[in-house]
Amino acid sequence: MSLTTDDRVAITDLINLHGLYADSGQLDRLRELFTADVAYDVSDVGGGVLHGVTAVIDAGYALGAANPLGHHVTNTVLTEFADGQVRAWSKAIAIHTDHSCGSATYEDTVVRTADGWRISHRTVRARRVPLQP
Repeated sequence: MSLTTDDRVAITDLINLHGLYADSGQLDRLRELFTADVAYDVSDVGGGVLHGVTAVIDAGYALGAANPLGHHVTNTVLTEFADGQVRAWSKAIAIHTDHSCGSATYEDTVVRTADGWRISHRTVRARRVPLQP
């Protein structure tokens, strides 16, 4: 099955909404974006692997004032696999409360569910060295 334009827009919106919901404190709405059993891997930034959307939400609340002021996502590229899953690869920029910033990549696996597209796996990789994969 080939991704339609509507699929591409829906998946891109899904990825963009993560930052909007997180930054506005609407963490409970992350249930609209991730599968119930999502694996959210923030090991590279010191957080381990979070299992389940409730763990992702709880981690956001626990981080409290240490959360970034802004999550900005750009350069999203979608690749469909034969099994219907989609790989989304995006650049992420986080603006922190001291106004420093950090760069990362989001490596997402996106699946079609009865409720629409959802992220079933996300790996966050910090960018610390230029010109490196």
